[in-house]
Amino acid sequence: MKTFGGPAILLDRNDINTDEIIPAKYLTEITKIALKAHLLEDLLLDGNPFDCHSAEMEEAKVVITRGNFGCGSSREHAVWAFEVNDINVVIASSFARIFRQNMFNCGILAMELSEEDIDSLFSVKGNISIAVDMKEEKITASSDDSTQQNLECRFSLNAYDKDLVSAGGWLAYADKKY
Repeated sequence: MKTFGGPAILLDRNDINTDEIIPAKYLTEITKIALKAHLLEDLLLDGNPFDCHSAEMEEAKVVITRGNFGCGSSREHAVWAFEVNDINVVIASSFARIFRQNMFNCGILAMELSEEDIDSLFSVKGNISIAVDMKEEKITASSDDSTQQNLECRFSLNAYDKDLVSAGGWLAYADKKY
């Protein structure tokens, strides 16, 4: 089974759209890897450009954000940009429907938590790492700040979505099933 989790990056904003995830000018690229350097390069947080080439972003395997993540167009390029950057989990209070399904189809865990749980994750001090227990349907957030205690949150996935991400995406799932 695929392992999910790792160091997390926090994107404290609602309504992050697919143009901010991967700018439209890169949609003519013919390989996924060509998208790698451009993930989140047009994202603004509090009116300031997001540093998409920071050490924290380079190490991140998990994105924690707010509601309506992935709104905008339904292009798969936005999900592919996460995929080629080894981001394997995105946690939000809600996702745009098609974007969420594209994530599962690519083997990336789109995890919806309550706004209260999201607020709790944003209140953790220090660098956050997320451990995902698919069987128990829970995450554990730990911090490098010694004053912080681990935070646990519950999630639920339907069996089909769990099978998709566990297999590594739709193509791997179809290879095993058909």
